[in-house]
Amino acid sequence: MTDDPATAPRQDLTLLTIPATFVLLWSSGFIVAKIGLAHAETLTFLALRYGVVTLLMAGVAVAMRAPWPKSWRDVGHIAVAGALLQALYFGGVWLAMGLGVGAGVAALIVCMQPMLTAAVVGPLLGERVTRRQWLGLILGFAGVALVVAHKLALGLGSTVGMAWAFAGLIGITFGTIYQKKFCSGMDPRTGSAIQFFVAALLISPLALMFEDGVIHWTPGFVGALAYVAVFLSLVSMVLLTVMIRRGAVSRMTGMFFLVPPMATLLGYLILDEPVGLMALGGMAVAVVGVALVVAPERTA
Repeated sequence: MTDDPATAPRQDLTLLTIPATFVLLWSSGFIVAKIGLAHAETLTFLALRYGVVTLLMAGVAVAMRAPWPKSWRDVGHIAVAGALLQALYFGGVWLAMGLGVGAGVAALIVCMQPMLTAAVVGPLLGERVTRRQWLGLILGFAGVALVVAHKLALGLGSTVGMAWAFAGLIGITFGTIYQKKFCSGMDPRTGSAIQFFVAALLISPLALMFEDGVIHWTPGFVGALAYVAVFLSLVSMVLLTVMIRRGAVSRMTGMFFLVPPMATLLGYLILDEPVGLMALGGMAVAVVGVALVVAPERTA
């Protein structure tokens, strides 16, 4: 039985809409998180977010009667991926922004994920890395290095903050690879509920140990919490899971290279974050590098 040609346009639109929506949510998430961090301590805010979103996602999973993992082994794999994708990735990024790293710079660093994935995906998942992709890797990381060095020279952010952003990059890279390899059958609703719960278990004790639990319940903070809990957590993580389950993992975020420019623009317009010519040049080089890595090869 052949596929109905009439469904092809709808499928193509879906394949475009999902990553486009994800990019918009992901880009705005950096801005909204930084707004919220002006009213609460970093780990405290993050722990509260995961507490709220765990309840929301678990409720969604139960209401929709979504299937739960069939074995504790599957739960363990989902938990490991959640620790990397949620606790390490978001913890690293939010700590970086809490230490003064700009939203656009943080987005640029962690959006090197497709490039770092391509560099390690060969031996792990058997996906070939081409010479063009290696060129993209070199350009991408050179561009990031230029932006980071420029921002540090201007006193915008700190070395520790930048290090946390790179820790977030490690988290999303290896979390994506791990989830692709060991959690391919994970339902995005129940799986995300487990991952959010694991992140809450990991982040909450750290917040209690290292912070005073300060939260200023301003309208700005409440709005930021609602946004990161519903849109950045529920919607975007479900979209990310769907994309991970489709296609080669090194190219599943083919539109990721749009996140840094969009986050930088939003940061300039909303947060008044400075944007210099050198930073823009470095970002352009990095974006070209990511594009070389994630763009599909031409076939004869």
